[in-house]
Amino acid sequence: MVKKLIDHAMNRRVGRRDFLKGAAAAGAVGAFPAIITRSAFAADKPTVVNSIRSLSNPYHATWNAGGAAFANSVGTDYVTLVTEGNSEKGIADIKAILAKTGGNCVVNVDPNDSPDARPIVEACKDAGAYVVTQWNKPADLHPWDYDPNYVAHISFDGVPYGKAMAETLIKAMGGKGGIVALGGIESNTPAIARKAGLMEALEANPDVELLDFQVANWSETEALEKTNAWLTQFGDQIAGIWAANDGMALAAVEALRADGRAGTVPVTGIDGIQLAVEAILNGEMAGTVAWDPFWQGGMGLSIGYHAKTGEFDPTTEPKDHREFYGKGVIITADSAQSYFDTNIAAEPTLDWNDIWGRVNGQIVY
Repeated sequence: MVKKLIDHAMNRRVGRRDFLKGAAAAGAVGAFPAIITRSAFAADKPTVVNSIRSLSNPYHATWNAGGAAFANSVGTDYVTLVTEGNSEKGIADIKAILAKTGGNCVVNVDPNDSPDARPIVEACKDAGAYVVTQWNKPADLHPWDYDPNYVAHISFDGVPYGKAMAETLIKAMGGKGGIVALGGIESNTPAIARKAGLMEALEANPDVELLDFQVANWSETEALEKTNAWLTQFGDQIAGIWAANDGMALAAVEALRADGRAGTVPVTGIDGIQLAVEAILNGEMAGTVAWDPFWQGGMGLSIGYHAKTGEFDPTTEPKDHREFYGKGVIITADSAQSYFDTNIAAEPTLDWNDIWGRVNGQIVY
């Protein structure tokens, strides 16, 4: 739904997109629907598996590229499972790859929804596989309850970053006016935290009015529809748009472009995808937060792989290595060019052995 913005960005810059497209397309037909398999290297090495939402999402496409880069670094098979937002499919595909590999695999999964994490972890434990979860899991599900197979859970504290993007938006608005806000899946852990950060910023800025908050379920289509409806309903009352992720933010930019107000009404997102960074450089977005999905896709596998191959024992690690926040990077107009040059125009260079290098404290529930 953001075709115009994508076409505009492609005419302006050539970054890592060709690389990502190749990583997404390679070996598209595998043993399962929507699975990408790289060529076999060594039968005794564990297969590494990323389970993500969608390869059409630039965030997860970058995640997939990071996974491919790690697999290549250790010379092992790489499989990508795609849920397309379907929890049952996500769980079933993981169980299928566990059966296919006889449990000799490492799974790095972004569960479609928090309750999905428990059956995934239990299936991996039963099969003897090692698993790392990211973003979503129930608060009462902990890696140390499934030792040693449930190696770690990685998330990012959405509250301060949701607040930071709200503050960036408010600053771009001149400190006053009305905003509308696009939320993620209602029961989704990051969506809840990011909204909480937004509300903290609004409480501290009484001259800013929240005209409406709508859940758009991480969907660009829904976000575009809701933004178009808001532009009709509120008109010039809208001085800024806050979105819980970049896909929805870019859909809002698309609606503003059609309305002739892109670059006039600031928009903020979260994820740090290429199109969002380019939109900041183009003056159509005010800010985003980069989680570095390339790192997430590769390092989640690296942590599990190092545990599976005996490089460390998860049971002896402190809890802030088992459930931890990663470090986000706030990107605004002041830093967008530097970030683009080092993380988008060039493929990041990471030390896959530095498995705890971005630990930013134990997760608090």
